[in-house]
Amino acid sequence: MTRLLTTGLVLAGLVVLPHAHAAALPLISEVFYDAVGSDDGNAFVELWGAPGTDLTGYVLDGINGSNGAVTPHLALSGAIPADGFFVVADGLSDGTTLIANADLILNFDLQNGPDSMQLLAPDASVLDAVGYGEFAVGEIFAGEGIPTEDPAAGSSIARVFANVDTDQNSLDFAASAPTPGSGALAAVPEPGTALLLCAGLGGLARLGRKRPGPGLA
Repeated sequence: MTRLLTTGLVLAGLVVLPHAHAAALPLISEVFYDAVGSDDGNAFVELWGAPGTDLTGYVLDGINGSNGAVTPHLALSGAIPADGFFVVADGLSDGTTLIANADLILNFDLQNGPDSMQLLAPDASVLDAVGYGEFAVGEIFAGEGIPTEDPAAGSSIARVFANVDTDQNSLDFAASAPTPGSGALAAVPEPGTALLLCAGLGGLARLGRKRPGPGLA
């Protein structure tokens, strides 16, 4: 029910929010940080972006919600494959991983919420960020808008549509079964189309109102 409601809100956002857009820059599309049992070799961060994008110089930073410390700091390499999904997987001691479709294996441990994950460009600017969990007063939220939920062990947080970013974590992300290397994509209208849709809906609403009779205006 939560996923369906979030999907509806995001779809509504495609109509009423001009800044809801299909992004060419890499986005954080899914984060899995709390497996049932050991997290070793099971955690991953998935990115979505334009195929062929060279990720050399890009960085993923985990931001500790309690004190703002960066744990972990992951230097990326490689290129986004043809399907647009790039999976950064936690490695086991032998260099392998339990994550299917891994494009890059690094050693890291992601904390449970409340925490955040940021994607930084080579110039150190923040391209995308997601915060998850309930942040108490004084804790550090480094995501966008309102945090998304901190789901139960075994679930990830994933974008409802991997290519849609409204800059609002609570709308863009929802609890999901882990799906490394895949995700739903939305056909997003251009901003001008969205505004026309809004205007059309407003016109229909006005036409649907009853006009007052004589002497009632």
